[in-house]
Amino acid sequence: MELGAGSWLTLVIVFVAAIAILVGITFIDMGERRIPVQYAKRVIGRKIYGGQSTHIPMKINQSGVLPLIFAVTLVQFPLMILNLVASAETQANYQQVMGPDRPLYLVIYALLIFFFTFFYAQVAFNPVDVAKNLQQNGGFIPGIRAGKPTSDYLQKILVRVTLFGAIFLALVATVPTGIAAISGFQSAFGATSLLIMVSVALETTRQLESHLIMRHYKGFLK
Repeated sequence: MELGAGSWLTLVIVFVAAIAILVGITFIDMGERRIPVQYAKRVIGRKIYGGQSTHIPMKINQSGVLPLIFAVTLVQFPLMILNLVASAETQANYQQVMGPDRPLYLVIYALLIFFFTFFYAQVAFNPVDVAKNLQQNGGFIPGIRAGKPTSDYLQKILVRVTLFGAIFLALVATVPTGIAAISGFQSAFGATSLLIMVSVALETTRQLESHLIMRHYKGFLK
């Protein structure tokens, strides 16, 4: 079976999009915003404690695949109910409006991903608690006063980082579906599957790297 010029072009576009998505998932999964923290020196007896510099890691994608799972569950819940109580005609009409490849479906899906990404970020990282712990242990962010100014600064950074991660997750979840609807090329792997595969591969690499460093003081990536 020979492929025409249009088929080859579609195949190339799908291949390039798949590579771009995998690279983007890897970049976002490993990306983090490091907020510098300085600890004040304290003299206790004849010893000096503190004075070291560290950082607060704030991952771009703190929630992983959870927003995608919750979003797709909610957006498909009405169809599950219709399959139980509605007629075939009603189900077909609903599919015409809210099918997986319909614009309204993708928009609602993306909005739900935004909501769950921000919700999980606020639950996983509490700027008020972090600022309080820093103040109690003598730590501070250079140029930022301790207490409420620190929590406000952390909240602002959290919103920016989470917004970037939410936009990326929404694009990963909707762009492949849009490309498949336009090109007619159906992929065997969805956005959630790609995120899980890349996350597991990266975590396995980190574990192998840490074990090699512990035993031989040299990893296989360096």
